[in-house]
Amino acid sequence: MATHPQSNGARAAAEEVGNGNGHAAAAEWRFARAAKDGGALAAAGDKMSIRAVRFKISASVDARDPRPVLPLAHGDPSAFPDFRTAAEAEDAVAAALRTGKLNCYPAGVGLPDARRALAKHLSSDLPYELSSDDIFLTAGGTQAIEVVISVLAQPGTNILLPRPGYPNYEARAALNKLEVRRFDLVPERGWEIDIDSLESIADKNTTAMVIINPNNPCGSVYTREHLEKVAEVARKLGILVIADEVYGNLVFGDTPFIPMGVFGHIAPVLSIGSLSKRWIVPGWRLGWVAVCDPKKILQETKILTSITNFLNVSTDPATFIQGALPQILENTKEDFFKRIIGLLEETSEICYREIKDIKCITCPHKPEGSMFVMVKLNLYLLEGIHDDIDFCCKLAKEESVILCPGSVLGMENWVRITFAIDSSSLLDGLERIKSFCQRHKKKNLLNGF
Repeated sequence: MATHPQSNGARAAAEEVGNGNGHAAAAEWRFARAAKDGGALAAAGDKMSIRAVRFKISASVDARDPRPVLPLAHGDPSAFPDFRTAAEAEDAVAAALRTGKLNCYPAGVGLPDARRALAKHLSSDLPYELSSDDIFLTAGGTQAIEVVISVLAQPGTNILLPRPGYPNYEARAALNKLEVRRFDLVPERGWEIDIDSLESIADKNTTAMVIINPNNPCGSVYTREHLEKVAEVARKLGILVIADEVYGNLVFGDTPFIPMGVFGHIAPVLSIGSLSKRWIVPGWRLGWVAVCDPKKILQETKILTSITNFLNVSTDPATFIQGALPQILENTKEDFFKRIIGLLEETSEICYREIKDIKCITCPHKPEGSMFVMVKLNLYLLEGIHDDIDFCCKLAKEESVILCPGSVLGMENWVRITFAIDSSSLLDGLERIKSFCQRHKKKNLLNGF
């Protein structure tokens, strides 16, 4: 049977019908607009996420390398036997499950007994008492960040974030169209906040500032005097302080941990914390926002009402973990915390000592807390390494060592190294980094390598 070319009119009619199934073809899928040009969610998830960057770098690992991949990029040592959580915490969770009473939905702000126990626990380090109404339980510290940023974000407002810092704050700000302004942490001064710059970058639309203490990613711990100065500036600017204290009490230097809530009488403080780091259980997903505001400013300004309303339409931490919280807080022995601090002190010493022998990186400040240290890449000593991302990808490919590039933390050509890992693996990882730098060193350097 003869065939004939299809006319323009027939072709248009066919396209209108679609693929021959009788349905008209859509001129444009309207939902695609949200991600067409890499919207806020795409940008936040790809460029402002340690998890996304870590997965990208991990994809560079050569599967043919028989050596174990060494995870020096993130603060989760739970896979290592030395860092196993306290038996009392595990027993509390098991007991809570066995009651059969904690398979239900919890209240949006958290179970009353859990909030009450946490308020008592946190009050022991404060000059005033917190009540259960000052505690909001969240699905880890990540949701606590989501809650606080979402509540504060209003059209035209801005927030002050540290550089370097934890990228989830910037990601959440981007999702909520909250402008970010950055203040520097000064490596030559132990990563202290550049307090003098705060007033110059703030304006009448600034709503809050974030401090992270003990610091992720720098490993610094702020003194009482420094924190008080921060509170005074916050009061002068009329802003609240978001104190990320997820690594609270994980300190092993000369500076003790002082909760920012100690200065809640100067400026209102929202303290973010979690079980994840101190108890080494990031998978349990239990965090909190603690309101450290003895003058009740946040209550009068309806911020607490907004937090409650947000949590009422959000997800909750698992009910049985909340149910176990009072026993976790009461029964965990001090010996467990001392053991974890001892491990971190030992591995931080190893990390700081061994880095001195790796010429392509420089550590400006010995870590005193958290699980991390920031080091600067001396790229001028290296051949064929373009930036921190390139360094980390090639290191992963050649040595099966995963580091966190500083660019995702706001500091290009720096890297973050975790020492929350068993000492033998840490030594192995640092030796591999040294070998990598030796292999990529520039030839004929005047001062050698």
